[in-house]
Amino acid sequence: MRVSRPKYWLYHILVGGFAILLLYPVIWLLMSSFKVSEQIFITADALLPDPFIISNYAQGWEGFAGFSFGVFIKNTLVFVAFMLVGHLVSCSLIAFGFARLKFAGKGIWFAVMMFTLMLPYEVVMIPQYIIFSQLGWLNSLKPLVVPAFFGHPFFIFLLVQFIRTIPRDLDEAARIDGCNTFSIYYRIILPLITPALATTAIFTFYWTWDNLLGPVLYLNSPSKYTVSMALNMFLSNETVSSWGAMFAMSILTLVPVFIIFFIFQRYVVEGISTSGIKG
Repeated sequence: MRVSRPKYWLYHILVGGFAILLLYPVIWLLMSSFKVSEQIFITADALLPDPFIISNYAQGWEGFAGFSFGVFIKNTLVFVAFMLVGHLVSCSLIAFGFARLKFAGKGIWFAVMMFTLMLPYEVVMIPQYIIFSQLGWLNSLKPLVVPAFFGHPFFIFLLVQFIRTIPRDLDEAARIDGCNTFSIYYRIILPLITPALATTAIFTFYWTWDNLLGPVLYLNSPSKYTVSMALNMFLSNETVSSWGAMFAMSILTLVPVFIIFFIFQRYVVEGISTSGIKG
């Protein structure tokens, strides 16, 4: 059915206006990064900076404690890389076991795994800190990345639901061709759950990139700080906060997030919908 032209334009005007409304905080952040720090909140209602300066970016990139902001970006990339490998490997293996293998108490263990999904991080934060402290892992990435190699309940559930849509006939055909259980996982299942794996990778990237609580708990050397910790250091309770530098570096840290989203957004939708095999 053809849509009348007035309705067509009305629809796009409403959607465009709503999009601008949602993007306004980001636009305000971008414009404020070119303002003098002392004027940011005084002229908060004025979107355009006056005067227009770019020194905030140079000041923010200098970092603090003798470390440039590039060091913090590098630390965060290393953190993200370990988390990606850990979640993709462990979650896919565990999900394959729940979806395809038969073992005693599978339903109970799956229910226990889902129960951990409802536990707030604050509940396990102190016990985990005590354990990692006794292991001597403080001030390192180990407390942050090692748990990722033991799975994440949300991603396990997502992958289990996706794997269950794949016909078991493919497994039986693979066994006839001589594949063992691991070969079925590696050669059959993994290629077919690429959208769900991509969704896992994207969400892992997002949650790790802006993770503040974990690094604050376990990292205390400026040379190991992540970008979220570095941004927090621009704020001071004793001296004047460097709002302009913090906003400038916030814009830089948003660039990878937008790039990842626009490149892989179709995988997010396809992965969450758990559409399985088509055709």
